[in-house]
Amino acid sequence: MTDKNKKENSEWETEKVKKGKAKSWLSKEGELTVDVYRTEESVVIQTTIAGVSKEDLDIVTEKDMVTIKGERERPEKEKIEEFFIEECFWGPFCREIILPEETDPSRIKATMNKGVLTIKTPRIEREKRREIDLEENE
Repeated sequence: MTDKNKKENSEWETEKVKKGKAKSWLSKEGELTVDVYRTEESVVIQTTIAGVSKEDLDIVTEKDMVTIKGERERPEKEKIEEFFIEECFWGPFCREIILPEETDPSRIKATMNKGVLTIKTPRIEREKRREIDLEENE
């Protein structure tokens, strides 16, 4: 983890303390499952984030990476005596996705519909091959 990432994580935890949602540093952090694909216009990242409010979600882009951080709180407030099956992840999560090609981060859009987060970042098309006109010096 780079110093910058450590600083961002520290800022994230500080913000959670301010909101009263901080967890112990011993708590595990989940990792989102994602689909990343290309359309004609964009690189698209999709993930399921049911149970997370907009206020508990941070999406940041830097260079060729998109970071999704958040926290999913267990809906039950009562003390659980014993699990018979425990497959859902509750608590803080983070996922960093390196974009597979050059995109325009200034035009990134994120939407959530029925618990599915979709992030679209427009592709930048650069000419792969270009013929150069040769000029003669006279």
